[in-house]
Amino acid sequence: MTTPNPSRHPSGSASSHSVEPHLSRGLSNRHIQLLAIGGAIGTGLFMGSGKTISVAGPSVIFVYMIIGFMLFFVMRAMGELLLSNLNYKSFSDFAGDLLGPWAGFFTGWTYWFCWVVTGVADVVAIAGYANELWPGIPLWIPGIATILVLLALNLPTVKAFGEVEFWFALIKIVAILALIVTGLYMIFTGFSSNAGTASFANLWQFGGFFPKEFMGFVAGFQIAVFAFVGIELVGTAAAETKSPEYNLPRAINAIPVRVGLFYVGALVILMAVTPWTEFKAGHSPFIGMFSLAGLGAAATLVNLVVLTSAMSSANSGIYSTSRMVFGLAVEGDAPKAFGKLSSRKVPQNALFLSCVLLLSGVVLLYSGKSIGAAFDMVTTVSAVCFMFVWSVILASYLVFLKRRPELHAASTYKMPGGRAMIWVVYAFFAFLVWALTTQLDTLMALLVTPLWFVVLFVAWQFVKKSPVHQARIANHQETLREEAKVTA
Repeated sequence: MTTPNPSRHPSGSASSHSVEPHLSRGLSNRHIQLLAIGGAIGTGLFMGSGKTISVAGPSVIFVYMIIGFMLFFVMRAMGELLLSNLNYKSFSDFAGDLLGPWAGFFTGWTYWFCWVVTGVADVVAIAGYANELWPGIPLWIPGIATILVLLALNLPTVKAFGEVEFWFALIKIVAILALIVTGLYMIFTGFSSNAGTASFANLWQFGGFFPKEFMGFVAGFQIAVFAFVGIELVGTAAAETKSPEYNLPRAINAIPVRVGLFYVGALVILMAVTPWTEFKAGHSPFIGMFSLAGLGAAATLVNLVVLTSAMSSANSGIYSTSRMVFGLAVEGDAPKAFGKLSSRKVPQNALFLSCVLLLSGVVLLYSGKSIGAAFDMVTTVSAVCFMFVWSVILASYLVFLKRRPELHAASTYKMPGGRAMIWVVYAFFAFLVWALTTQLDTLMALLVTPLWFVVLFVAWQFVKKSPVHQARIANHQETLREEAKVTA
């Protein structure tokens, strides 16, 4: 059996690795655990859940449970692949190794694009929150300030990034736990307001769990899927994680608990305190609940927390995009300048590129559309691109099972369900794409997204002609032939 070539270098020799700039493994267990939680709790929950509840009603609980359940298997497949060879820096590496050089190119750049678009959505959201806190503030001020702060947070060492993200994630966790505790107190004391009495009965007494029937349930998936983007962030951080064989499984295995507590738990409390009929798109239900409780100062504080959450999501995005562009540059899929590290082992050129592109978020704020409309457009594009990345992870796993059965047999972290579960998740992704066609705003974003893949296809036609890529393609084909002989 030939040795997998995760680096996708033509020679696959040790020397090719020795000249590579290496990222520092500076993220500890607590960093990676909180990074995973922070990635799973984003702007989609704090800002998007108002719209999700308004269109789906209490059935939104099942929406988040189903999405979380399906994505858990994507993360398990990713975990097994990353741990099968610790030379893999991220999922674009194993995609390039298992599916071919084209897959590394498409996956790396699409994931980069995903996080740029998500970062733009976060800049839009931050400007909206800032306007709530300081009415009348010019939207470009919080937009520009956000980008400068993100740059300052990411230029130091990766350990500094991990530390900042640790506290960002901790703030989000505390906010959600505070909401749950406050909500439970309001429910058990029979709190009353203009909206009615807080009670778990509010979950079913306004039309049942599916008040808008099946299509309302489907509409919930359109918005909710964006809340989960970033769940795969632990895969991007694999190259900078201490003891990945220990830390990655722990972070991935905790996903069901995080979804159950932070999504389902929070939404149940929100809809028990306030009937789902009172929720509106564009308004954070977290802020609304504390205001309802008469905790004006707490409501303002939660607004700051929600703003911090958006900042955390954007911070994760900047981290991801800079590392992905760095990896692409090392492989020859991006300009060499982006493959250089600073003295602190940070890819600062790639970092500058990502921050410059976030400026488009500031432009979007002045495009004539409302903040809510701008947010919906970019989040749909982002969700579709993330589904492509998740699909490539699953495709890589199918090829891994076929081509590297001995590595799968030796794995101590096998994905449960195997091939059958992969196809179940693929069927679910097909359902999500169909769901996006049922509403005009998400349909328009869905129709625009393929333009990105057209651009990538054209770029690949030029990139693959370089001597480095020709050698890599030939090497991949030779590896396939050798593995075919072994398995024959």
